[in-house]
Amino acid sequence: MAGIYIHIPFCKQACNYCDFHFSTSLNQKNNFLEALKNEIFLQKNYLEKQKIKTIYFGGGTPSILSADELNVIFEEIQKQFDIASDAEITIEANPDDLSPTKIKALKNNFFNRFSIGIQSFFDRDLKFMNRAHTSTEAISSVKGLQDAGFENISIDLIYGIQRLSDARWKINLQNAFELEVKHISAYCLTVEPRTALAHAIKNKKIENIDDQQGASQFEIMLEEMKKNNFLQYEISNFCRDNYFSKHNSNYWLKEHYLGLGPSAHSYNGNSRQWNVANNVRYIQALNENKLDIEKEDLTPQKNYNEYILTSLRTMWGTDLNYIETNFGTDFLKQCLNESEKYIQSKDILLQEKKLFLSDKGKLIADKIASELFSIN
Repeated sequence: MAGIYIHIPFCKQACNYCDFHFSTSLNQKNNFLEALKNEIFLQKNYLEKQKIKTIYFGGGTPSILSADELNVIFEEIQKQFDIASDAEITIEANPDDLSPTKIKALKNNFFNRFSIGIQSFFDRDLKFMNRAHTSTEAISSVKGLQDAGFENISIDLIYGIQRLSDARWKINLQNAFELEVKHISAYCLTVEPRTALAHAIKNKKIENIDDQQGASQFEIMLEEMKKNNFLQYEISNFCRDNYFSKHNSNYWLKEHYLGLGPSAHSYNGNSRQWNVANNVRYIQALNENKLDIEKEDLTPQKNYNEYILTSLRTMWGTDLNYIETNFGTDFLKQCLNESEKYIQSKDILLQEKKLFLSDKGKLIADKIASELFSIN
């Protein structure tokens, strides 16, 4: 089930926590769209004619583009790739972009899934994060899509925000449940280097994040999700009625995917490559029919480590039979040896030759995965 990711590198304004590649200037937008069309053509053989089951417009803020501009991109993909009739086609959108007029225009497009960056239903939190929308727009964007007939809607939320009490976090979750969305992605606020948030903390303009607060709100989230029949199929992702994100599941299940646009990553099983994270360089290279990319060949050790990192985070778990078949007995022995103490502490559950994180273990998922890695 191959997938395509398209990175749209533009935003209205910069959220203070974001370290993704984007520009708040639209001066290069038209040049970017032409370059992207050329990249689609140049990369048409990357997935070796596999049928495309998922297409994801991410960013940045893809909803900053008009419906016509999005159509141009999709039509070029249609020309060069074999898209399955039931493909999941997602667009990330900010609530302030989803006006009734924009929703009506998108209704005539090809999208069948929306991922809305709500983050919080409290205006104070939105202002703190420098989001461009209000809580009212957050609610109306979801209801507007539902009224237009869209059912497969996901929303993003952030917890662990400075001064976000547990009670207010519960209200955020309850608001999401009452909107009857099918999917929720919830992330703990992290301080990434070179972001406005990191700068403000360093200069003591705001307090640092509280790890214990994030852990407490993660536990609250697990409890509330279970009460409301949301399945946790990955540490930060929850869904109802089998509304998994097919695209994100591609990443976790090691399916092949092509990344288009500046900073986008691609994976074909043997290597990983990524585009330059610079709009001007990206456009210049494609104007010359070149790809400005870096590439990494994946050794068995790197593939093993990636499998541990991704599989352990999911409800499907880390399959010991898969490790033995694909990486050999030495990797299997290391995995079993390193996981033993976590099995004893019940951070990892061993069931039918698979390793699963317990709810307690999910709080230290990265630490556990790193200790299971193969290190030279």
